[in-house]
Amino acid sequence: MATVLPRMFSFLLLPLYTNILPEDEYGKVTIIFSYFIICNVILAYGMETAFFRFYQEKSQQKQVVNTSTLSLLFSSLLFVGIAWTFQGAIADFVEIDVNYIKLVIWILFLDAVVIIPFAYLRASQRPIKYAIIKIANVVINLSLNVYFLVYMSKMISPNSLIYHLFENQNEIHFIFISNFIASAFTLLALASFYFKISYKVDVKLWKQMMQYGWPVLIAGAAYSINETFDKILLSKMLPDAIAKAQVGIYGACYKLALFMTLFATAFRLGIEPFFFSQAKEKNAANTYAQITKYFVIFGAVIFLFVVTFIDILKVYIVRDPVYWEGIIIVPIVLLANFCLGIYHNLSVWYKVTDKTIIGAYISVVAAIITLVLNILLIPYISYIGSAIATLVAYSFMMLSSWWLGRKQYPIPYDLKKIGTYFGLSILFSTLSFYVFDSNYLVSVPLFLTFLLLLYFGERKEISRILKK
Repeated sequence: MATVLPRMFSFLLLPLYTNILPEDEYGKVTIIFSYFIICNVILAYGMETAFFRFYQEKSQQKQVVNTSTLSLLFSSLLFVGIAWTFQGAIADFVEIDVNYIKLVIWILFLDAVVIIPFAYLRASQRPIKYAIIKIANVVINLSLNVYFLVYMSKMISPNSLIYHLFENQNEIHFIFISNFIASAFTLLALASFYFKISYKVDVKLWKQMMQYGWPVLIAGAAYSINETFDKILLSKMLPDAIAKAQVGIYGACYKLALFMTLFATAFRLGIEPFFFSQAKEKNAANTYAQITKYFVIFGAVIFLFVVTFIDILKVYIVRDPVYWEGIIIVPIVLLANFCLGIYHNLSVWYKVTDKTIIGAYISVVAAIITLVLNILLIPYISYIGSAIATLVAYSFMMLSSWWLGRKQYPIPYDLKKIGTYFGLSILFSTLSFYVFDSNYLVSVPLFLTFLLLLYFGERKEISRILKK
């Protein structure tokens, strides 16, 4: 809930942005947030995952909290000092207005220093506080976006003080001001955490956590390339006259995959601590197999549902019809994120066996695939090439993790059912969207048929759960 509800709130920003911003202006926002994702991964450097891994040992929980918190606090302050000194050079390099850079630096800092406080709430099983703060962050962000982009520009008197305070700012600046205020609130809400810890670093433990976390950093950096670098490459490789607009269209339609991303992210956040806590149980492998099957079932339903009703969803989510030319990439991106979600479930084997370096290797190869395919395809088919590159990269990650894990940590996945549900969802989606052009006389019966097949395939398991 702490993941789904905030992201649903933030999803409301997409119709707001696409209704107010021209596609080239929204393209600029998309590019800036692409750099955001890359920087967030670097500033976290795998410490959150390391925190969960080492926090499982009850004898050293306090040392883990203190050491991870101080490590991120120091590195974040160091980042602010360096970035602030070279803000002009950074602005030139990433082609972002230097006025945005100052806000971006502080937003990145604020987001980094709350990583461990949030992780601590998850690990200590305090979901209510975690959810309230997460939701409040996005409500504040959303409210301020609406205030600045809609209310202030149309309803506040030009003679008022607040109007003159922001009269020289544009829409993009308002977006980052809203983000900054929301992030500042989050740190304030978690500030008590910093008064409860002991400011002592266990150097030996820190080295162990860094050794565990650096492959996660590499994997995260590679993942951020898979997730965001296509937008950056589109802006660099397409002609200047259309580049920003194409990025805007691609970025807006890409967000329609958020339905799958919401499900996969919420699932991963909830299940990752559970994976570690179950690692020493006798039937851990069977539990992991069952969880993965459930993920595929729900993921397949979401995938097919969004593809079936995409023509309705686009009207309410991507408001300006000028963006709709990019709808063609939605099934591809949905499937790509479905594969990524399956990969996160399959990756349990190298996390619980402390072989995170394998995940780094997989992600690096996937990042190379992403870069190569984008470079090869963008000049010919623009953002469709980027969508295809994302699908190929995430499919590789999914299949390679399963293949490598068979010998390293055997898990008895029900490949027959998983493969059937996964394959049918792809087949029905392809027929519905690409063959019959979202004709509801075909797509709706296909969706209902899939639900019936799921019911008959899992009716024994459904009956067992209902009896409980």
